[in-house]
Amino acid sequence: MRVKHVLCIATNTAVIGNFERTTGFFFPEIAHPFEVLEKAGIAVEFASPLGGIVPHDGYDGSDPVQKRFLESAAFRRLQSSRRLSEVDVLDYDAIFFPGGLGPMVDISKDRYVKQAVLRAWNGGKIVSAVCHGPVAFLGARFEDGTPFVKGRKLTSFSKAEEDGYAARDVDFDLEGVLREAGAEYTCVDPWQPHLIVDGRLITGQNPASGSIVGKAIVEALAKVD
Repeated sequence: MRVKHVLCIATNTAVIGNFERTTGFFFPEIAHPFEVLEKAGIAVEFASPLGGIVPHDGYDGSDPVQKRFLESAAFRRLQSSRRLSEVDVLDYDAIFFPGGLGPMVDISKDRYVKQAVLRAWNGGKIVSAVCHGPVAFLGARFEDGTPFVKGRKLTSFSKAEEDGYAARDVDFDLEGVLREAGAEYTCVDPWQPHLIVDGRLITGQNPASGSIVGKAIVEALAKVD
């Protein structure tokens, strides 16, 4: 059986908003899915819009999963991430967008991110994201102009969660914009795990959903030849 490969596409943004809030990807949103994928024998590689260093936020050293990831060779590889424009997502079985506030700046607008989403989807690959990660889907449109998210069941960091966390730092309400683009959005109470699987599209609501997103990716990849 061949080794399956996931491309994790992370943010390069270290500061967000008028108040210059320090940010990046939210640490458990890579650490937790990564551990699930690694235990399943799935290889994970890393890319970002600019390549190179990927800033992070929300590290909790009391969480052994996060501590193991920080000390791992995978974390060192993450800090030498590949430039997304130089990567062909069809070389992977799945792509994954972690959250954090950073993606609201660069992942939300980067044209190579939008191309990656559509190329992976049209190539029959698994497309996945957690928390603010689904911002990657905004602006991705098929050749006929249809938004990628239109009619798709998904979740993301909710407005209720953002209102209590970073409403003053972000330029838009992710839940609201996804709904406006035609997504069939659902969420649960703030900070509770929530997973949506709609065919090859896998999304999780918040940091508490990282591990279950990882498990869903594993299950989906088990069906891939």
